[in-house]
Amino acid sequence: MKIAVTSQNRKTITSHAGKCRKFWVYEVEDNSVRDKHLLELPLSQSFHECDHDAPHPLDGVKLLITGGLGLGLQHRLQAKGIVALSTAETDPDNAVAAWLSGSLIEQPPDAHDGHEYGEGHGQGHGQGHGHGHGQSSQVIAVVDLKGKETPCPK
Repeated sequence: MKIAVTSQNRKTITSHAGKCRKFWVYEVEDNSVRDKHLLELPLSQSFHECDHDAPHPLDGVKLLITGGLGLGLQHRLQAKGIVALSTAETDPDNAVAAWLSGSLIEQPPDAHDGHEYGEGHGQGHGQGHGHGHGQSSQVIAVVDLKGKETPCPK
C-alpha cells in the first residue's frame, strides 16, 4: 500500500494539498513502512493546476495525508480511489505511524473548496489561467530514505 504525505519543505506536513508539489511516498507492507521516497512534481502537476481527469503521478496511492484540503479535492481523489484526510500532525513520519496504529486525529476538510476545486472551477476560472491541462506528467527528482536525490531525466 502506498501512502503520500504533503511536504512542500520536505520536513513538515503542508497545509494546502492543492498547491503542494512535494510528497513523501511511503510503501507500507504488513502495517510497517518498507520504503519512503520524495516525489517532486512540476507546478503543472499540483492538484490545483492539473487536469482533473488526466492520469497523475500520485495515482496508485491509497491514502493522502495533508494539513488541509477542500471537499472538492477530497472528492476528486476519492473518485481515483485515494482516501484523503487532513490532520493537525506536522511530522510526516509521525502521521503515517499514527495512521497505521489507528491513532491519527483527523480534521474536517476546509471550506474553501468552492473557488479552487468546486463545480465552478471550469466556468471562467480556468480560461487563460494557465492550468496546464493536457500537459504530460513530469517528475523532477526522487529522494530515497538516505536522502540521496536522483534527478529524473527530462
